[in-house]
Amino acid sequence: MNVTLSIALLALFGFSAQAQTSSQAAPSADAQIKAAVLAAPTDMRDGAAVYGYDRNGKFVMLRKGTNEMICLADDPAQEGLSVSCYHKDLEPFMARGRELRKAGKESKEIFEMREQEAKSGKLKMPKQPTTLFVYTADANNFNAASGEVKDGYLRYVVYIPYATSESTGLPLKPSGPAMPWIMYPGTHGAHIMINPPRD
Repeated sequence: MNVTLSIALLALFGFSAQAQTSSQAAPSADAQIKAAVLAAPTDMRDGAAVYGYDRNGKFVMLRKGTNEMICLADDPAQEGLSVSCYHKDLEPFMARGRELRKAGKESKEIFEMREQEAKSGKLKMPKQPTTLFVYTADANNFNAASGEVKDGYLRYVVYIPYATSESTGLPLKPSGPAMPWIMYPGTHGAHIMINPPRD
């Protein structure tokens, strides 16, 4: 699976892999928070809520937030760094994805269940466009114990439920560097993908 599609699927399914109990010892809360907030815009980092892992590997809140941003720390059981931050209005969507993944549901099931729940009103989706930021780095550039990262890569996803190519003017795939494009058009999970070119 290519990196862009992999990130898109993680975004769509609520970064549900991060809901699993990690089998490896987690770094300190401070180190997890330091790395997690790198996905957020600079002026939102200090006030972001952060979820990560306790010493037993359980997925928990590491820090309460004071602004609209929620960040997810890196899963210590996975190689390299993958952290994300998103607007708090996406939390019902993201939390439901984590819950369904923890219950053993596959990606297709998660999509279909949330689609039905969103249409019925059971799952509250944002009424305005809301942003998710994804920050990644390979294992050679990430020190989990300190939270230090070198040469990380930041991608952007803007959720805009039920939007289509026709309603936005966006293509269904990028035809140039950093060109925004829309994935899963016409569904609850419709979102704009933006992948800046690497330096």
